Amino acid sequence: MRLDLLPLALVLCATALTAQPASERAVAAVLDDWHLAAAQADEGRYFAHLAEGAVFLGTDPAERWPKAVFQAWAHPIFQRGKAWSFRATRRAITLSKDGRTAWFDEDLDTPNLGPARGSGVLAREKDRWLIQQYNLSVPIPNALMKSVKAQIEASKKP
Repeated sequence: MRLDLLPLALVLCATALTAQPASERAVAAVLDDWHLAAAQADEGRYFAHLAEGAVFLGTDPAERWPKAVFQAWAHPIFQRGKAWSFRATRRAITLSKDGRTAWFDEDLDTPNLGPARGSGVLAREKDRWLIQQYNLSVPIPNALMKSVKAQIEASKKP
């Protein structure tokens, strides 16, 4: 790169980063910190990002956890000093017209699950964004769906 163009490149990068509305940046910051809190096994910070009535939908069909149930399940994992590590590689955020509700979807890089996807809803409560629902899934390529479906059906047989 030509060094005389470096200042222009920096300005363009900064402009691209700030082109996202402040509310979207705030939602992204909550999600990023939520994922970081899990990676750092900071249970208090992690669950503080969830609204009292929040629901976490895990990858297993039985994993529909209201916040208190999810926290009770996750507590021993956080106590080990390492929970899980999710890093968003792509995220789309949409805000309601009144700017008090946000929904999102994100592609995740995860060491244990491999490529995963998260989606959910946040609501602005008083002065902060809180996660109302988070849905964690593992996207299955269409070409593999028939085989995966057969494996799921086989696992249900006695």
